[in-house]
Amino acid sequence: MSILVAANDLQKSFGPLARKAVDGVSLAVSAGEAYGLVGPDGAGKTTTMRLLVGALKIDSGAVSIGRHDLRKHGEEARAMIGYLAQRFSLYTDLTALENLRFFGEVRGLGGKAFAERAAELFRFVGLAGFEDRLAGNMSGGMKQKLGLATALIHRPQVLLLDEPTAGVDPVTRQDFWQLIIRLLAEGVAVVVSTPYMDEAVRCNRLGFMYQGRILTQGTPRELTASMNGRVLELIAHPKDKARDVCLADADVEDALAFGDRLHLRVRQTEGPLTRLPGALSQAGVAVDRLRPIPPNLEDAFISLLAAQT
Repeated sequence: MSILVAANDLQKSFGPLARKAVDGVSLAVSAGEAYGLVGPDGAGKTTTMRLLVGALKIDSGAVSIGRHDLRKHGEEARAMIGYLAQRFSLYTDLTALENLRFFGEVRGLGGKAFAERAAELFRFVGLAGFEDRLAGNMSGGMKQKLGLATALIHRPQVLLLDEPTAGVDPVTRQDFWQLIIRLLAEGVAVVVSTPYMDEAVRCNRLGFMYQGRILTQGTPRELTASMNGRVLELIAHPKDKARDVCLADADVEDALAFGDRLHLRVRQTEGPLTRLPGALSQAGVAVDRLRPIPPNLEDAFISLLAAQT
């Protein structure tokens, strides 16, 4: 498949101290592929997105959208991009249809062509029947769906989504991702930043960002492979005391809470599986379950961050 987004060694600094917000980021995204940028707040995800769309000037490095160099042929490159910013940036005193018409006119779409495309998009994002509602009176999920519609008005080949489901309910998040999956099937290249690991796992490939750099890239399976055989699941009560006991074991590197259970990151499983039941019982901790489990993305990401400190 053709590569629609290519970034090479992107650099961007801010402030009098020239603090690097993006430090050597390179990535490539093909048609029909979802690439996820994952990282903590301040990792550089939003700045990277703004560099890819041309909203910020690149200090050094290069971005190509399709065959268009963003610096040399910015207008042609941006014509291929749909962009949904992290914060709702539509006009709250306009209706959904008026917002969509404004963005359609910016893209040179009007008359019958706009009317047909608008009807198609309102059906696609699930807002049919809400065309006359003021954007300011919409729920958070409806606003994001409207934002997606405006980003798609000109049928872009590349879609850049900066934390598109932040602050919306789980059902809306699921609905939004179903829309993204349909766009991927149409050959759109999607770059999405997200703080949610259950969303990240839906992407074809991921880049883990930290302090402006992409620490590692790969498929979700590739990124968790290094943790195979190094995660134990513990359900025990009281959980806080159980965590303290586990962290005292020489082979336990960390113990992270996942709901009512702990994920123990271990150097190897045999020792902790042998020692921990007795140690926990001696400390007055009741153990319901202790077993090896496959690692998830959050296990892999936290382990990677721990290695940076």
